Amino acid sequence: MPRITALRGERGDRVAVELDGAAWRVLPLEVVARAALRVGGELDRTHARALRRELRRHEALAASASALRHRDLSTRRLEQRLEHRAVPPAERARAVETLTRTGLLDDARFARGRARALAARGYGDAAIRFDLERQGVEAEVVAETLAELEPERERALRLAASAGGAVRAARLLARRGFGEDAIETVAGVAENG
Repeated sequence: MPRITALRGERGDRVAVELDGAAWRVLPLEVVARAALRVGGELDRTHARALRRELRRHEALAASASALRHRDLSTRRLEQRLEHRAVPPAERARAVETLTRTGLLDDARFARGRARALAARGYGDAAIRFDLERQGVEAEVVAETLAELEPERERALRLAASAGGAVRAARLLARRGFGEDAIETVAGVAENG
């Protein structure tokens, strides 16, 4: 069995591992610690399996953190990204569980932010609901999120004011996923106004 002859700290949180006096690999410090590698220890089958398992775990978390670095994602979207990066299902599930437990992955927070952004860009409740469901957000969370938004009627009136006429406003609102009640309200205001 090969013997670990040195563990040397590298830049950041990396460790250079030497086997039988020759450079072998540079690994994340967390992986070395969790796999219980130590100078003088043998890299037997048990340690090699532990090392492989910890490397997969670390890579799944690193890929998840990279995906979440720039913006929130739904759980389903993150799982799809990890699947695309060929992360095994067990490691995907473990990464999702870890990120959810720590609060870095939160479907309700994602839904609120996404819904607010779409509403601000002039979309109605039906379009927002469709988008959130497509992202994998549960129906109950979608309903709660929509209830927190400014009423659809008020958003429709504001959007219609810049549309130029009742017919154009009604078409715009229909394209943007507003409900019939909001469209009829806008049409009624345009007729009476």
